[in-house]
Amino acid sequence: MTHTQTHAETHDAERPTGQAVLRGLQCRCPHCGKGHIFARYLKVADTCPACGEELFHHRADDGPAYLTILVVGHIIGFVIHFMWVQFRPEPLTMAITLSVLAVVLSLALLPRMKGMVVGIQWARRMHGFGGPERG
Repeated sequence: MTHTQTHAETHDAERPTGQAVLRGLQCRCPHCGKGHIFARYLKVADTCPACGEELFHHRADDGPAYLTILVVGHIIGFVIHFMWVQFRPEPLTMAITLSVLAVVLSLALLPRMKGMVVGIQWARRMHGFGGPERG
């Protein structure tokens, strides 16, 4: 056991990825599930306020934005088809409605996607989450 490993890490070497992903989607700490992962809207806290887990190691970069665009694009695509087939609204009405929906969905999903990416990185011990980098 190296001095950077905690007792919990050596006792439970496997971190459940599914649980970490769900906690990230809830914007909670991937370790304890109690503390908020964000200090501000998209600023990941350096440590969990509940358990003290270090979270500053994350490297989310553009991943959450790409995932948000992917999800929002699919939802908007379905809504476009549904609105046109069922209601045939005026083009301006459709454009305004879909634009507002896309913005609201993007703002709601972006922190959740970032939390999910941080959760995956934590569970897989990526970017320093499992101690010093190897290699």
